[in-house]
Amino acid sequence: MTLSATTLTFGSRVASALLGLDQLFRTESGDDDGLVVVNLGAGGHLHPAPFATYREARSAFGELGRAADSLPEPDRRVYYADLIESSQAFIDWRDGGLPFEAQLSRFLHVPAAPVADSELDALRGVLRDQLTRLGYQGSLATQASEWETRNRVAPEDVPAELARLLDAAWDRTEATLLPIPAAKSDGMRVAGVSGVAFNARCNYLERTVELNTDPTLTRAGLKHLAVHEGYPGHYLQFKLRQTLYQQGRSPADGLLSVVNTASSSVFEGIADAGMTMIDWHDGGDDAVQATATRYRSGIATGAAWRLHALKWSPGRVADWLRSVTLLGGEGWVANRMAFISAPARAALIWSYWWGEPAVTAAWKAVAVEDRPDFLEFLHGRMHSNRSVAMFGSTKA
Repeated sequence: MTLSATTLTFGSRVASALLGLDQLFRTESGDDDGLVVVNLGAGGHLHPAPFATYREARSAFGELGRAADSLPEPDRRVYYADLIESSQAFIDWRDGGLPFEAQLSRFLHVPAAPVADSELDALRGVLRDQLTRLGYQGSLATQASEWETRNRVAPEDVPAELARLLDAAWDRTEATLLPIPAAKSDGMRVAGVSGVAFNARCNYLERTVELNTDPTLTRAGLKHLAVHEGYPGHYLQFKLRQTLYQQGRSPADGLLSVVNTASSSVFEGIADAGMTMIDWHDGGDDAVQATATRYRSGIATGAAWRLHALKWSPGRVADWLRSVTLLGGEGWVANRMAFISAPARAALIWSYWWGEPAVTAAWKAVAVEDRPDFLEFLHGRMHSNRSVAMFGSTKA
């Protein structure tokens, strides 16, 4: 499982190049969020490459691509090839434009299409069966509305309920998965926010889950968010990346969280697969939430495709999304529209659809006795949807 010195050194070069590309993008675009949205090495020894132009950045990533071909670990050759293609695509987008379809295929390495209607219909069928078994009657829209009303958490109670679920998720992660390398006091606090382009966000550096209180929120939905943003989701991802890097077992590029890149789907997939990893699906309501989460990931790709590929007006897209949403209310529609309307973030919505099945399949393929090694493989190395399936190559 130990990475070679060659790969660790290469990871530092990659980190420098990514930070340089981020700095160039921020300067020329005025985008405050940037390409690198979290830098766990800020203030330390990680320094951005001094790119003055995208031409310089393209040349540097080309050199990295050639060097990646010689890395000794098969999964690292695959991952860094994907990452460098993503970075070159981002440069192409900023330097001369890139069609939306090419952003999907080259940034994220996923099919350039929305989730198929047949898949959405199948998920609606599963959701209907689940709600019927729980005793809800009528049309699917009626069933979903009644389920949401019965399970809704009042807005004033949401922060405390999420805090309680975060506490339970920490304990369950330690009991079923691995020891978290920190005291619980290092964990996440909850801050309610409104009018933002996300459902919830892990502000790891501030140890805060920023929770959008505009959508209708249920206890099952908050349980999902506690896992996704906290444990064993994004908080644990960042904590393990830091810890493994400090122990000399992980490359420096793991200290960066980068959007619109090869690692985006697996980053979200780890968080969405958390309920499976800690085996916390307790009953029918959790099953409904899991299907609803998958379904809403799918319809969000449909909304983004209509806006950017089919060139529908924002109002028409919002009306379509509203007509198929089923859960979450107007607050959910509004934050999804804000998310997909940002040109630098629109393609990212596909990462939620593609990441969870990639990570869940990799997790289920691992023998129980190999899971500790797999968790280091998962968190101690950045991954694309291709490389995350290559744990077996480390055991050869």
